[in-house]
Amino acid sequence: MKKAIVLAAMGLALVSAAGCSGGKEENKLETIKEKGVLVMATSPDFAPYEFQDVSSGETKYLGAEIELGKYIAEQMGVELQLEAMDFSAVEAAISTGKVDIAISGFAKTPEREENMGLSNYYRAESSDGKDQGLLVLKEKADQYQTAEDFAGKKVAAQNGALQQNLVMEQLPDAQMEVITSINDGIMMLTTGKVDAVAVADAVGESYTENYPELAMADFYFEYESQGNVVAVTKGQDELLAEVNRIIDDVMEKGLYKQWWDEAVEQANALGLTQ
Repeated sequence: MKKAIVLAAMGLALVSAAGCSGGKEENKLETIKEKGVLVMATSPDFAPYEFQDVSSGETKYLGAEIELGKYIAEQMGVELQLEAMDFSAVEAAISTGKVDIAISGFAKTPEREENMGLSNYYRAESSDGKDQGLLVLKEKADQYQTAEDFAGKKVAAQNGALQQNLVMEQLPDAQMEVITSINDGIMMLTTGKVDAVAVADAVGESYTENYPELAMADFYFEYESQGNVVAVTKGQDELLAEVNRIIDDVMEKGLYKQWWDEAVEQANALGLTQ
């Protein structure tokens, strides 16, 4: 039976799990098991990976990666405590050791490998070479065929996300608008404040299901994902080994694909109400 999930209110101060000054570095895996709680940071604006359901008047966190976090906690024999925050804050929280793990649509990048411990890959969607693209207004979609077509256009990308780097590197003539959340980008796109929003293809397709005025542009970034990763604080090798063991079990059993399919249905049913 799955352990209960302790949902931390968004915006509350993070409980510091980092060791104090000067002594032996804390073994987070031991601490997690002693306390009986796994603290996970996430940015719940990235359906179907992680998103919110507020339809009952109460905030519930859903998504394939939320289910992965639950499963990791369950396999460790502890409760899961979710800390919801902006995406850039997620990276800061795990880099500084203020949370135990971070699951938030993380792609493996050299910068993240330098600052965090990254797990084995997991993925559900098939790779077709269209992993990262741009949401645009459907009525203007045929105007965006190449990188050059975005010259002078305002392109929104989430602060600290892979998409921000892709826009900077592959659309150098675009005007990048840094956003806090994908939802902010969608609002800016539908109201004409930006011309495109850089997103993972799976996320973009979810939005097009619920926003008929939007479409994915024919242009896609040159990037092919091997999957996503869980992040832990750098140097927490025992915790990372345990997370990897659980991820391997998840993939062997086909659980992530099940969670992914359920999350897609849930996101579509909600119309991405967040």
